[in-house]
Amino acid sequence: MHHRHTLAAVAAGILLTAGIGATIPAGATARAGAANTPSSHSAIRATALVVNARWGGHATFDRLVIDVRGAMPPVTVHQVRALHYDGSGQKVPLAGKYFLAITLTPAAAHDDSGKSVYQGPRLLKIHLPALKGVALTGDFEGVVGIGAAFDTKPAYKTFRLHSPERFVVDIAHPVGCRA
Repeated sequence: MHHRHTLAAVAAGILLTAGIGATIPAGATARAGAANTPSSHSAIRATALVVNARWGGHATFDRLVIDVRGAMPPVTVHQVRALHYDGSGQKVPLAGKYFLAITLTPAAAHDDSGKSVYQGPRLLKIHLPALKGVALTGDFEGVVGIGAAFDTKPAYKTFRLHSPERFVVDIAHPVGCRA
C-alpha cells in the first residue's frame, strides 16, 4: 500500500514538472476547498479586465481614458503607421494619417466564460481637434489592444489614475487649433 502512495506522488510530481498543472483556469481557486467569497475571488484573478474606453475634449488637449477592473497591467503606447486587428492582421478602417497602438497585457476584455465585459467603442470616428477615432483592435491571448487615430502627428503624455483604475492618454491640440 505504501508503494502505491509513493508511486502516485512521483507521478504527480512528473506531471507538474511537465507543465500539466499550468492548465488550471484563471477563475479556479488557489487551493482546494477555498471559500468563494468576494475577497478571495478578487485576490485570485490575475488578469485585469478592460471595461471601457472613453474620451473628451478640453481647452488645449483631448483625453482618451481606458477603464480597467482589477490591478492595472503594464501598458505600452507606440506610434504606428497603421492599426491592425490582432489575430487576423486586417487593417483597422479608421481614417487618419497617424496612429497610436495602446497595448495592455496581461489583460482581457471578456470574463472567464468568454462574455465581453468591454462597453467602449469597437470602431468609432470622433470629431475632436486632435483625436479622430478609437478602435478596439484586439482581445486575444491575454493582450488587449486599443488604437487611436489622428490627422496630425500626436504630441501626447500618459499616466495612470487610481480608484478606479484608469490609463490616460492626453493629446495636445495641433498648433493654431482653437477648441
